[in-house]
Amino acid sequence: MLRRLHSEQPESFAFTAENQKWAEAQLTKFPEGRQASAVIPLLWRAQEQEGWVSKPAIEYIADMLGMAYIRVLEVCSFYFMFQMQPTGSVAHVQICGTTSCMICGAEDLIAVCQDKIAPKPFTLSADGKFTWEEVECLGACTNAPMAQIGKDYYEDLTAEGFGQMLDDLAAGKKVVPGPQNGRYAAEPKSGLTSLTEYDSGKTQYNASVQLAVDLGDGVKRIQGDEVPLLTPWIGKDGVVAGRAAAAQPPKAPEAPKPVAKQVEETKKPAPKAKPAAKPAAAEEVAEVAPETLKEARGGLPDDLKLLKGVGPKLEQTLNELGFFHFDQIAAWGEAEVAWVDSRLKFKGRIERDGWIAQAAKLAVGDETDFAKKAKKDGRYEDE
Repeated sequence: MLRRLHSEQPESFAFTAENQKWAEAQLTKFPEGRQASAVIPLLWRAQEQEGWVSKPAIEYIADMLGMAYIRVLEVCSFYFMFQMQPTGSVAHVQICGTTSCMICGAEDLIAVCQDKIAPKPFTLSADGKFTWEEVECLGACTNAPMAQIGKDYYEDLTAEGFGQMLDDLAAGKKVVPGPQNGRYAAEPKSGLTSLTEYDSGKTQYNASVQLAVDLGDGVKRIQGDEVPLLTPWIGKDGVVAGRAAAAQPPKAPEAPKPVAKQVEETKKPAPKAKPAAKPAAAEEVAEVAPETLKEARGGLPDDLKLLKGVGPKLEQTLNELGFFHFDQIAAWGEAEVAWVDSRLKFKGRIERDGWIAQAAKLAVGDETDFAKKAKKDGRYEDE
């Protein structure tokens, strides 16, 4: 199946404040220089926020991770879990059409989607509330036919019941996921034939359905304002758990003392505990504004995207700050870096990606490995 960018795109994308905080926290999972490993969770978070992944979202995430746009597009277009076209504001419905569901009535469910949503998949309904598609096996064969709506499974469906469910969702009513024929989970329809003693005392719904019922919404997407923020490895002080301890090499075990020495030391009064030394505060570098230009020399700016970590949007930001040429960046000192760093959206990128060393080479006509790779890969045609 050919997957490409949708013909209609929003003008821009940005994570909400909470989602931005969550996205930046994902980068702490990976070693320096390996931030690209966070591309899938960030794409998924963008889809959770917007309902689909747009071109501006791809570019935003690429800039955040220091990746070429085409690389993020490749990931997005490869995995079918990413929707590359607008989806319904209420829900995107996925009908399982594989063998078990097909022989149990999946075609009837598809007919309902064609009637109530749109004749073709991936097409917005007239009211913009729904889209639908047929998918491969979702692994609920015992409860066929079934559909996934949002994060939940709706199983043991009938065409009539499924149609009513879509009407309820459109009207803003709550629907209960899970089996729709009174079955608790995936036990035989005739009832349990073994382990019957565990049938008493159970909750009204199985754990998955119960959680959706407790939340009061089976189709809601993550917006980022949920508590907790789901980044438990980040402490309240912003320090990644275990990082500080891991940085200290383990101490070598002390050699055992002679018995006589041990007896002698037990007779000595215990030394008074010294007050713990206060950790030295990190010295902040005073900012000094670098030399800037109002426009590129001769109207011919250097291609700053040849620096690792600089995409078109970041290049535009640097141009707006007055930087158009590699030799300007190569001349930055520690104080100048502090000035520029405080004006960029993602601090620490200059040192992390080694802009100054790269710029020094590019300024004299040499090529870096990244510049060679960037030229070979190419970028979007409209950039």
